Amino acid sequence: MEIDLLVRRFRCLTADCGRVTFTEQVVGLTSPRARFTPLADRMIEAIGLALAGRAGARLADRMGLPAGRNTLLRRVRALSDPQIGVVTVLGVDDFALRRGRVYGTVLIDLDRHRPVDLLPDREAGTFAGWLGEHPGTQVICRDRAGAYADGARTGAPDAVQVADRFHLWSNLAGYVETTVARHRSCLAQPPATEGEIADEPQADLDSAVAAARDAQFEQRAFVRHARERYTAIQELKAAGVGIKPIAARLGLARGTVRKYYRATSVEDVLAKTRDGRGSILRPWELYLTERVNAGITNGSQLFREIRGQGYSGSKAVVLAYLRPLRASGANAAPAARPAPKVRTVTRWILTHPEHLNEQETLALKTILTRCQDLQKTAGHVTAFAQMLTGRHGDRLNDWIAAVDADDLPELHRFTRGLLRDHDAVLNGLTLPHSSGQVEGAVNRIKMIERQMYGRANFDLLRKRVLLAT
Repeated sequence: MEIDLLVRRFRCLTADCGRVTFTEQVVGLTSPRARFTPLADRMIEAIGLALAGRAGARLADRMGLPAGRNTLLRRVRALSDPQIGVVTVLGVDDFALRRGRVYGTVLIDLDRHRPVDLLPDREAGTFAGWLGEHPGTQVICRDRAGAYADGARTGAPDAVQVADRFHLWSNLAGYVETTVARHRSCLAQPPATEGEIADEPQADLDSAVAAARDAQFEQRAFVRHARERYTAIQELKAAGVGIKPIAARLGLARGTVRKYYRATSVEDVLAKTRDGRGSILRPWELYLTERVNAGITNGSQLFREIRGQGYSGSKAVVLAYLRPLRASGANAAPAARPAPKVRTVTRWILTHPEHLNEQETLALKTILTRCQDLQKTAGHVTAFAQMLTGRHGDRLNDWIAAVDADDLPELHRFTRGLLRDHDAVLNGLTLPHSSGQVEGAVNRIKMIERQMYGRANFDLLRKRVLLAT
């Protein structure tokens, strides 16, 4: 579309005026020294906020508004921040700018359902400074991070701190998984007794396969590094060195050092990794065993057969599995039903019984009958879930006492954390506030950062988050 305008041009008669001539503007259509009309300018800003540079430039070109990526980014940076006002109920959480290295903080107005600011780190001082500059916050809904707790106490001492229920459940899930991993031996069927003669070939085969897999696991480089790291950290621990100095001395993250520092043995650290995600060959193990029993032991031939059935792994994995089968000869028993993985059992324990199918319910019942510690853990998880969903904060102290009465060291660490943050946890189990909106904002930030190809300038990222929602 082309618009022909008839406008007046004026000339300044003052001799010392720098504006010799100028033209009247059409309100809503033109502005001085502008390459875009106000409408097109707003469209460019909207495209920049939604898609940032390269993707925005491609869309603008298709819409007949050719603009380079730098033009889009300049328009976004030039936008003014929205007014924050008084935030009565504030949600706070961290997000990764560079996972494991650089983090920021997102602040959400939970009443108005919108982000109010992004902070360039997750330090207590930065958060406390923001609260001091924006008084009036009455409720702060946060995760279990100590920095946010300290910042809230300093910047808004009168505000009520609420530990988010999602993070409480997530923390408990981590300790439950560690407990299940420590009792990993209870997940498999017990070995056959002397009277079960018919099962002896199966037991021998299972032992041979398990031994072969353990040997492969021990040959991995990260297992060797884990054992060396555990030894070094335990030696420093015995010498009285704390977690933070060990992290600085060894150049490791404090979370990594804490994991090795608190482990009773290196097997506690390797338990989850040893369980892994299951072998890629598992769906074809029964077929391979049947073929070996039929006298077909050529590894290359069997590899070609299962590859035709959809197997996408390497030939070395197939040969490693066939090695103990060949040793057992033609009397190899059918492949045994594998023991459930640690994560699978953890999910069963954390899931409401009504949401488990009959097979999962039976398998979980069998495991809990076999292991008393896991049975006690499942009971405590059920009680905590009822307290969490029903917001029965008055039951918290009794639940902590019941857990401490049992010999469950992982859950004891969880209860000690609850006691350190007792008031916020009690408020989280009593008040209706939640950080669900904050988690959604973190997901949006990740999506926006991916659009910026992982090289997000923080100020630009902040503008897009605050203005695009």
